[in-house]
Amino acid sequence: MNIETALRSKINSRTKPVGSLGKLEEIAFKIGRIQQTLTPELRNPAILVFAADHGIADEGVSPCPKEITHQMVMNFIHGGAGINVFARQHGINLKIIDAGVDFDFPAGSGVVDAKLGRGTCNMLYQPAMSIETCRMAMERGAEFVRQEFDHGCNVIGFGEMGIGNTSPASLLLHKFAGIPLEECVGRGAGHDEAGVRHKCDVLRRVAEKYNPATPLEILATFGGFEIAMMCGGVLEAKRLNMLIIADGFIATSAFLTAYEMQPGILENTLFSHSSDEKGHLLMLEYLQGDPILHLNLRLGEGTGVALAYPLVRSALIFLNEMAGFEEAGVHDVSKK
Repeated sequence: MNIETALRSKINSRTKPVGSLGKLEEIAFKIGRIQQTLTPELRNPAILVFAADHGIADEGVSPCPKEITHQMVMNFIHGGAGINVFARQHGINLKIIDAGVDFDFPAGSGVVDAKLGRGTCNMLYQPAMSIETCRMAMERGAEFVRQEFDHGCNVIGFGEMGIGNTSPASLLLHKFAGIPLEECVGRGAGHDEAGVRHKCDVLRRVAEKYNPATPLEILATFGGFEIAMMCGGVLEAKRLNMLIIADGFIATSAFLTAYEMQPGILENTLFSHSSDEKGHLLMLEYLQGDPILHLNLRLGEGTGVALAYPLVRSALIFLNEMAGFEEAGVHDVSKK
């Protein structure tokens, strides 16, 4: 009996009607298949939050000032943000990484320095970053994943912070999935209708300016330092056969890019939630992702990962601890 057949048999033999635990059964099956065991486990869960600024923010594509990026990073370090409280609640290790914030964080602040610049270039005038810088960002993201793996982590999620970063996410969706740009662009941090129209106009000019061919070129042209680091991290987590949990719109744009480079990442990926940012649903449809939660979230930071994690744990707890029909002395209703 192969592992997939054995997992289905074990799941179906728990004391419940077949399929009655719904999506939890599929999550348990997926993790068991990743780990190639009937008794999968989650060890030392971690969320990596990458922060960076974006040159395109100078064009008014976000209603928020760029300074909020570094202010929110300091809030992360002080433990006061959404991701902090949810990570604490569920025992998830949290690492805050400066991928390219336009601010010098004080020594000893707790921010991990991986800065590649003080924000990407304004892609209205030049590509967001060079191919070499993009490769460097991906490798740094991979290295952070390796560090967690070496400390016994086998389940990892990704979060982000960066004013203006729904713009690169929208452009990556447009370029990779071929979806009209106006369907990819949403309110971001809170644009009104006029703000969304302005944002879409700016991004249309950006999209028409360049014609990159490969996924790496597309990422370098339209991406962000934090998105490139997450992309590299996702690819490395797949190489290490970890369970990978995706967050919202911006984080999923990194998964989308990684998918274009290596479609096999989906074998190891759970999508934590369906964001209230309209482009996220289109990303999930393109990736054939089945989100765990539908809570109208649009905060980012990895909060969807932290909120979905206890349900992922529940999937394994039922698989590993729930009695089977035979041992419980209960008639197996799945057998006619």
